[in-house]
Amino acid sequence: MTVKTLHDLHRPLGGTGLIVSPLGLGTVKLGRDQGVKYPNGFKIPDDQHAQMLLKMAKDMGINLIDTAPAYGTSEERLGPLLRGQRQDWVIVSKVGEEFEAGQSSHDFSPEHTRKSVERSLKRLETDFIDLVLVHSDGNDLAVLNDSGVYQALADLKREGKIRGFGFSGKTVEGGLLALREGDCAMVTYNLNEQGEKPVLDYAAAHGKGILIKKALASGHVCLSPGVDPVQASFQLLFEHPAVASAIVGTIDPLHLVHNVATAAAVIRRQA
Repeated sequence: MTVKTLHDLHRPLGGTGLIVSPLGLGTVKLGRDQGVKYPNGFKIPDDQHAQMLLKMAKDMGINLIDTAPAYGTSEERLGPLLRGQRQDWVIVSKVGEEFEAGQSSHDFSPEHTRKSVERSLKRLETDFIDLVLVHSDGNDLAVLNDSGVYQALADLKREGKIRGFGFSGKTVEGGLLALREGDCAMVTYNLNEQGEKPVLDYAAAHGKGILIKKALASGHVCLSPGVDPVQASFQLLFEHPAVASAIVGTIDPLHLVHNVATAAAVIRRQA
């Protein structure tokens, strides 16, 4: 039996010009094991395991990789791990949240935004980042209206250092404002939480990009016996026309294969 892949299911991310796989690889587990909300503990994989995981993802048609300064050493590790493969990946990173000595802190100022992107470029060993999202602290409207972070990202886009920008927020109001003025929103949407659906609806109506975070409720989805939670989750996500890609942060090769095969089957059935 041939494993289903995502190679022929890539789609546009709104109007960014980026073409992405319907699943993206989240890399928080490559760099951070403190203060993360997963049901089971895990060990940060070594370089060999990480390299194998990235190769598997690429071979199965995943071209979107999601990282952030707040993901511990994730960006620093990805730079060397992706050497010679830059053209194969759409890289998403973030600004606004830092994680040091086990603690998160936030800074959305234009100065910090620029410094953060310049640092990410160095860490990732690249001349540009495809998409940079604001890592909101939950005060979405204040971040967007008062901090100057979006203006700083717009300047960086004009300079060619990033190709698109958007917002990873926690409220409907934040998501809507983020899409009006930016390229993309990363939204929580899963079988347990669908409160941000109006953001998806707006994106579909206005040709904006949507990435899904917590697609599998960070591994917490539980359904009645006999129902595959991954399949049920992807059915919900991919039936919405705004959803370009769901970020799934697994470091388990078997989970990765299952996620890809399930997503491919669901999307083909819905087409």
